[in-house]
Amino acid sequence: MNQDKRELAEASEAVKSSEGASKGRENPLRLEKRRKLHALRAEGIDPFPHNFERKHQVQDLSSAQGHLEAGQSAEDSDFVVAGRLMTRRDMGKAAFFNIQDTTGSLQCYVRLEELSEVDRKAFDLLDIGDILGLRGFAFRTRKGELSLHCRELKLLCKGLEPLPEKYHGLTDVELKYRYRHLDMVMSPETRKVFETRSKIIAEIRRFLDSRGFLEVETPVLQPIYGGASAYPFSTHHRALDMKLFLKISPELYLKRLIVGGFDKVYEVSKNFRNEGIDRSHNPEFTMLEYYEAYTDYLHQMEQFEQMVAEICQAIKGTTQITYQGQELDFTPPWRRLTVYDGIKEYGGFDVTEMDEAGLFAKLKELGSDLEKPLSKGEMVMEAFELVVEKHLWQPTFVIDFPVEISPLTKSHRSKPGLVERFEPMVAHMELGNAYTELNDPEEQRSRMEEQEAKRVIDEEAQPMDEDFIHAIEVGMPPTGGVGLGVERLVMLLTDQPSIRDIIFFPTMKHK
Repeated sequence: MNQDKRELAEASEAVKSSEGASKGRENPLRLEKRRKLHALRAEGIDPFPHNFERKHQVQDLSSAQGHLEAGQSAEDSDFVVAGRLMTRRDMGKAAFFNIQDTTGSLQCYVRLEELSEVDRKAFDLLDIGDILGLRGFAFRTRKGELSLHCRELKLLCKGLEPLPEKYHGLTDVELKYRYRHLDMVMSPETRKVFETRSKIIAEIRRFLDSRGFLEVETPVLQPIYGGASAYPFSTHHRALDMKLFLKISPELYLKRLIVGGFDKVYEVSKNFRNEGIDRSHNPEFTMLEYYEAYTDYLHQMEQFEQMVAEICQAIKGTTQITYQGQELDFTPPWRRLTVYDGIKEYGGFDVTEMDEAGLFAKLKELGSDLEKPLSKGEMVMEAFELVVEKHLWQPTFVIDFPVEISPLTKSHRSKPGLVERFEPMVAHMELGNAYTELNDPEEQRSRMEEQEAKRVIDEEAQPMDEDFIHAIEVGMPPTGGVGLGVERLVMLLTDQPSIRDIIFFPTMKHK
């Protein structure tokens, strides 16, 4: 590099005086970048200008000049691009380098003698990771790579943090999640996953909007949480001197909207549950919930499988995909499997013939960590999780659940002790949850009173909500409701093994 040693010495002193002598112990690569930063300022070059009039992206050059053959130039073309410097190969009085923007990577070529004196000085003090603005014409090298012959160069941002090694990027999973910005700089594949996530959510909205649903918003801060069995996050509102909870579900508010006369509503929103973290759970996550008056869970099963199939077709071009090396087929209709039939098929025993004591003994035999018997319905679901879920890879609607675990669900019209509920299972994961909604106010009160009583021993039981009961007493029409874990669908359609791979900034322990 053709940089003046005196300027670097002065820059070093500037660093020490402005940052303190302790900065002399910082990473040598960072220290070198900091020295160059001060050298730029010593030359009167602003390392952080306010703007740059970018006129093109990398893909624009490819679209306009992709016809060029090896060795050809388009000197009458004029492109103004900007991006991050990712590689650099100096060759005396010339250099090749690559910049990267959101649309791709572009090789650039520069002859130092063609640059202005200020541009040459800036170029000498560039590092990998700096952001540049460039102007030049398109040409194709003899080896056939479409490139930009740079005639003007402007430093737009001087980076101080060294980028990870080019060919491996961030290989430490913990660092990928903690420093997502670095992960995305180094990995086009990571950026592609999040672009796909955005498209999936857009397709969800397109599907529901096309069917006449109204997108709405419900409170994130709620005086009473409900709509799911989960432990909430809580906070305190100083002005009102009251405890509030971050919502664990929008369900009870969306049902109020059905009562109020909106027949089809949906919300795509953040939910918060104070629970553990694993490959399919994060305390903050995105949930789709939609409710449709005058329908039941049978209708919603058909609508759900159609929605997922259309999203899959739009994103992947097919309803048959590969997830973690195994095939998945989202083509409707999906399999329907009752909870009780599933246990009989995969576990080899019939829970309808067992009392609580016998079922508890069977669960312990299967390796359950339950310390004491629960209600029979709760133990039935424990059995289902132990013997059935591991077999459900292809999309399957698990239907007809015990009433004890479904306090907001309408009783089954032909199966006593059960409710009309389904959970779509895909790749051993629960993708969502849906009901024929309970709209009998007396039965709803009774169910909520049972939940309130359970809160002494079960901190995830749902509290009584008198305002919600009041809404049901006003009258809610027959309604089908559905919840979909957006991140889990994104995991499947982007072939990612963990929910943390498709959340920009997953919840992590403080460093």
